[in-house]
Amino acid sequence: MKVGNSYHIKNARPGNAGGVGNTLEDLLGIEENNLPIPNAAEWELKCQRGNTSSLTTLFHMEPSPRALKFVPQIFLVKYGWLHQEAGLKYPDNEMSFRQTIGGNNRSDRGFKVVIDQTQKKVLISFDASAVADRHDEWLKKVEKKIGLGELDPQPYWGFDDLLHKAGTKLPNCFYVKADVKRIDGEEHFHYNKILMLKKLTIDKFVQAIENNDILVDFDARTGHNHGTKFRLRQNKLPVLYEEATEIV
Repeated sequence: MKVGNSYHIKNARPGNAGGVGNTLEDLLGIEENNLPIPNAAEWELKCQRGNTSSLTTLFHMEPSPRALKFVPQIFLVKYGWLHQEAGLKYPDNEMSFRQTIGGNNRSDRGFKVVIDQTQKKVLISFDASAVADRHDEWLKKVEKKIGLGELDPQPYWGFDDLLHKAGTKLPNCFYVKADVKRIDGEEHFHYNKILMLKKLTIDKFVQAIENNDILVDFDARTGHNHGTKFRLRQNKLPVLYEEATEIV
């Protein structure tokens, strides 16, 4: 549908958070991001709503040492807290460890992402002195279970492992933004910006973590570990690449 001087395309997947990308893929005849261009395996199509501040999941990756199953066996058991739905949706003793952690400031429970350039690792750090007063009771339980020192061992991701994962999930990329408009009660997209992004590097990826543009998201409860995610702030995808060329 044309509105003024722009064309708005009806959301082909209403109710789907990824509708902006799915709709464009349908229009282009793309199946599972198999772009109809030479060397298509080296390219990814990423779409974003222009009026959102939500985080974008880049990929899932559990921390090392993986043999310890750090999230379900240590974070959840030793540092977890009672789930807000315990006794309601879940059993009375359902525990939760849900934290979105960045590289600038510690979370209200004392966690932070830190970079070790010498060992080439991205690590999670804990500092009991940074825990907010409202979590005093939780902190007392942590002290009783494991003490209040630094995590030992500290969960981490090696630079090489991150580059392999990011390079697999986020190769050279076409990054498309769309404005969103409701027309006759239905969501429509106006695709109005396309960037061609090339050469993702680990240096830029690590810098994005240090700048708080990439966050580490833990989401585990007693009954299920939803997986550890690396998540990106909106509009920050181009900072991961050496080259960004605006097409539209």
